[in-house]
Amino acid sequence: VLLVESGGGLVQPGGSLRLSCAVSGIPFRLYNMAWYRQAPGKERELVALILNGGMTNYGDSVKGRFAISRDNAKETVSLQMDDLRPEDTAVYYCNARIPTTPSNFWGQGTQVTVSS
Repeated sequence: VLLVESGGGLVQPGGSLRLSCAVSGIPFRLYNMAWYRQAPGKERELVALILNGGMTNYGDSVKGRFAISRDNAKETVSLQMDDLRPEDTAVYYCNARIPTTPSNFWGQGTQVTVSS
C-alpha cells in the first residue's frame, strides 16, 4: 500500500497551495480519504474528510478556505488550500481508512509552511 503526498512548500500568508495524494495497493473507491496535519508540539488533527460516497467534512479552522476532492478513476485525493495563514503551517498527511476495520493507511507527509 502506498500513499504519496505532493504539493507542499513555502507560501506567503493569503496564498494558495494544492496538495495531492496518489494511492495504490488498495481498492481506493471503498476507502474514506482524509487529510490530517501536525504542527510542532501539537497533536495530529483532522483537516478534511471525504467519504467513499463523496460527502465531505472539515475542521473548524479551515472551513471556507480548504476544499477536499477525490478522483476515483485516478485514485487520488486532493486538498485545495486558499487564504493560507501562518497557523496552517504543519506537516500534512494523507489517510485512507475503512472505519471499524484494521484498514488504516498513512502517507509520509508533506511540509506546508506559511510565512512572509
